[in-house]
Amino acid sequence: MDKKYRDFEKLISVKFKNKNLLDQAFVHKSYVNEASKNKEHNERLEFLGDAVLELVVTEFLFANYNRPEGELTNFRSALVRGANLAEIARKLNLGQYLYLGKGEEKSGGRQKGYILANSVEALIGAIFLDQGYKKCHEFITKFIVSYLGEILAKGLDVDPKSRLQEIAQSKFNVTPIYKLISESGPDHSKIFVMGVFIGEEKFGEGTGSSKQQAEQNAAADAIEKKKYKMVDGRR
Repeated sequence: MDKKYRDFEKLISVKFKNKNLLDQAFVHKSYVNEASKNKEHNERLEFLGDAVLELVVTEFLFANYNRPEGELTNFRSALVRGANLAEIARKLNLGQYLYLGKGEEKSGGRQKGYILANSVEALIGAIFLDQGYKKCHEFITKFIVSYLGEILAKGLDVDPKSRLQEIAQSKFNVTPIYKLISESGPDHSKIFVMGVFIGEEKFGEGTGSSKQQAEQNAAADAIEKKKYKMVDGRR
């Protein structure tokens, strides 16, 4: 296992004492459900990492931006949003380390945004348990908070659904419509895929643990694909 993660640990500047924690961060529940191997999935680490991530980002924003609460909340939401975390996961090439069930593997799970985003949060949880808050702070600052300038430059701090509606009404004089593409999983752990349509054309698609979250991700996907700018003169 030391050899498997050697390059990755160099990339993130974290040398794990307990490699099993790092390994667990990449275990999707589909793998545990199908495999007989004794592995624990990463959802508990994800739960922990989500809380640590929000605290670090909140602390950074409070210390560096003298802005109203609403603006700081938008900044934080943009940084911790699933679509942003998934992009960070792709840049770190986390997909290659994932343990997936056969069905999830065949359906392209290594590139699914919500799985990648969850793996980032699980990784943060693993770093916290293995190295403590200071190392988590360093990781989050380097790989996540560092994108804030780009996010603000692109106007991604604005709620994606509100932003897309503004764009659609300005450019096409219509309101975007969101439609359920698919849903999967047990009742207590549903995954929804929503599409956003302007007229008859599907502009984007998003996945989430709720329809609302999936709609936000679909709107963000549409904005990114079309490379839209703000239309009120701010961008």
